[in-house]
Amino acid sequence: MKRSGIYKRLLTFLLVPLLLILPVAAGPGDDVPTGGLTYAGGSPDEPVFQIVPVSLEKSQLPAASAILMDLDSRTVLYEKDADLRLPPASITKIMTMLLVVEAIKAGQISWDDQVVASEHASSMGGSQIYLEAGEVMTVDELFKAVSIASANDAAVALAEHVAGSEDVFVARMNERAKELGMKNTVFKNASGLDEEGHESTARDVAIMSAALAEHPEAFKYTTTWMDSVRNGEFGLTNTNKLVRSYKGITGLKTGSTGRAKYCISATAERNNLRLVAVIMGADTTQNRFNAAATLLDYGFAMFERVDLSEGVEVPEVRIKHGVVEKLTPVPQGSVYSVVPRGSAGKLSKAILLEPSYNAPLSKGDRLGSIEVKLDGKSVGRVPLVAGEDVPRLTFWKAYSWLLAAMRCF
Repeated sequence: MKRSGIYKRLLTFLLVPLLLILPVAAGPGDDVPTGGLTYAGGSPDEPVFQIVPVSLEKSQLPAASAILMDLDSRTVLYEKDADLRLPPASITKIMTMLLVVEAIKAGQISWDDQVVASEHASSMGGSQIYLEAGEVMTVDELFKAVSIASANDAAVALAEHVAGSEDVFVARMNERAKELGMKNTVFKNASGLDEEGHESTARDVAIMSAALAEHPEAFKYTTTWMDSVRNGEFGLTNTNKLVRSYKGITGLKTGSTGRAKYCISATAERNNLRLVAVIMGADTTQNRFNAAATLLDYGFAMFERVDLSEGVEVPEVRIKHGVVEKLTPVPQGSVYSVVPRGSAGKLSKAILLEPSYNAPLSKGDRLGSIEVKLDGKSVGRVPLVAGEDVPRLTFWKAYSWLLAAMRCF
């Protein structure tokens, strides 16, 4: 007998039992879980946001309510009566701007749409561009007027263009607020003019500011100091004076009415750290700007941005009944958080994985996580996922391997 024939018989003798015991398909009776992890601090889908203790004295912020939040991780870095319900004045328009941008991204409207001002829109008081009923402006021009000059008539015209009427638009504002987790907000109009029951909180304003910050195009006019509409015939001056004085300012919106006093949601970026400071109920316009600058200064001085997935070596896991025996999970993108400046080197990172998983697996399937802590407190979690598809090893797949191996002899 030829030597190759002996090898073929030997190979058959070794592999046939494998084919006989190999399950034909995965089923609920398999006893090896695909997941089954225990996560510290909640389920794998729950974000972990740690309020970091701060030393900033509340007396340094002359306002009824305030909050400082990291826009990317939504980590709260400071708060002062942040859940106190107050009239939000024109920072209401952050939600108006958000719904306009989302409608554009959804293809419902476009920046170039021609908007015809209604009698209702033209009747708004306060900050305005004096729209006349029947006057036509583009969505982009009206958005510019809202972003720079906080024009109430432009905000209502946009609301009517998106939803058909301000009332329907306001209903959508309140729906969106609930979707974002804004628990203490009720909108009564799209402009922020004083109206009974029209209320929000510093925390909720920070949440909707962070939602708007996910759309860079929404900020195209927020740092513009002066511009115009009507072919240069009507000038616009930014109501946010920090645009001219604060390093790294990116926006966002001011507000003031008799009931609300002076408010601001101020966004800024330095060294890849993006912050929002919300001030509500300040007694003077200068107090709101000073308080916002104080909070932002504090944030940039005391905190830094860190990539939680950096410097972690993820071990291989065993794959049962798959076409490969092992797989190295990969971080699901970069996950950022903020920590006190100088403490990045003190972070502890624990890898949470099962020793084995059942095939099949699809690329992107959640397998585990990297739990990141500072002084024993969670500052974030990085999902670990399958970086590739892992089909299940079927009878016929194994049989084809056997035939291919036999041909080699």
